[in-house]
Amino acid sequence: MDTRDFIAGLPKAELHLHIEGSLEPELMFALARRNRIDLPFPTVEAVRAAYQFSRLQDFLDIYYAGADVLRTEQDFHDLADAYFARAAADGVVHAEIFFDPQTHTDRGIPFQVVADGLLAAMRAAEQRHGVTSKLILCFLRHLDEDAAFATLDAAEPWLDRIAGVGLDSSELGHPPEKFARVFAEAGKLGLKRVAHAGEEGPPDYVWQALDLLNVDRLDHGNRSLEDPQLVRTLAEREMTLTVCPLSNLKLCVVDSLAQHPIDRMLDCGLYATINSDDPAYFGGYVADNYRAVAAARGLTRDQIVQLARNSFTGSFLDDASIAAHLDRLDAYVGAH
Repeated sequence: MDTRDFIAGLPKAELHLHIEGSLEPELMFALARRNRIDLPFPTVEAVRAAYQFSRLQDFLDIYYAGADVLRTEQDFHDLADAYFARAAADGVVHAEIFFDPQTHTDRGIPFQVVADGLLAAMRAAEQRHGVTSKLILCFLRHLDEDAAFATLDAAEPWLDRIAGVGLDSSELGHPPEKFARVFAEAGKLGLKRVAHAGEEGPPDYVWQALDLLNVDRLDHGNRSLEDPQLVRTLAEREMTLTVCPLSNLKLCVVDSLAQHPIDRMLDCGLYATINSDDPAYFGGYVADNYRAVAAARGLTRDQIVQLARNSFTGSFLDDASIAAHLDRLDAYVGAH
């Protein structure tokens, strides 16, 4: 079996996926027609042509514009349903997906519409594809902490079905410390905590995520490698990093995948994983990310398997479920 096919069948979890970022142009146009919305692009091809970014903010501008077609519970269901079909084809057996309620509530879409649509699709994915999933509510860091508290309050009826909270959107100028109080409150509520840090922001943002937000998992974390003590701390704490190679390339975090640090992270003892971030915008789902970085960096099969293993040990599944997934992974590797 060649590496491409091996990666496709490799059981894996995806831990860094923005569900709004899986909105393919074809679905964007279909939802726009259904909801009678005029898009600023004449064709699917014109949308894709706009996906040229020089920094995170370039992407966010078009990301928020695209999300405007999401209006009804059925829209959110269809969005997630399409993602899970793609994920299952990529060997994903468990996914922990982010959603940005403020992107929707700020334009008048009730929290219930968003949550119920996504949760219905998550239930359907387990029945149809055997893919289990968890939902992570992300706060938009370009807004203030009071807005994050209001979102956490609005989520209260769904907290038994939400696994954790996260922090995303524009990183520079919005350090993790800005959200220390709301993350502390989320912890008291029994929610897991994750945060984007060290993508464009400096290593200090990663320290803040660790020490002020008390994160259970770190999203991105590339710039951690600039601080040797931080690298040692991340390794000692067995902190999982949800790394997104094609995103890093598309947003100019790295100049080329040949320069991507994924294998260096593994060599440093970091618990790195491979994820797709916003696959509709960045040119590939999770298996595409594995294949692209494996080819560019010459990853060994053992390194590829380690990345998949880290995706399960870094998940928020219970110990028994993690053990079962690792057994399935080992069986697949043994058979190939």
